[in-house]
Amino acid sequence: MATQTKTVRVTYRKSAIGYKKDQKATIAALGFKRLGETRELADTPAIRGMIRKVAHLVVVEEN
Repeated sequence: MATQTKTVRVTYRKSAIGYKKDQKATIAALGFKRLGETRELADTPAIRGMIRKVAHLVVVEEN
């Protein structure tokens, strides 16, 4: 059997303009290049921490 990894769907909704550089870097590290983009990411503690840091800029959907 193949192992099924949990994923979380994250959508970049609010621009990072005017926010600190570390938050902009976190958005880039999550793989976002433009506003409105949606990414399907592995549900790991590291990703969860990154999402928590920019929670005011993204929308999260549980899978």
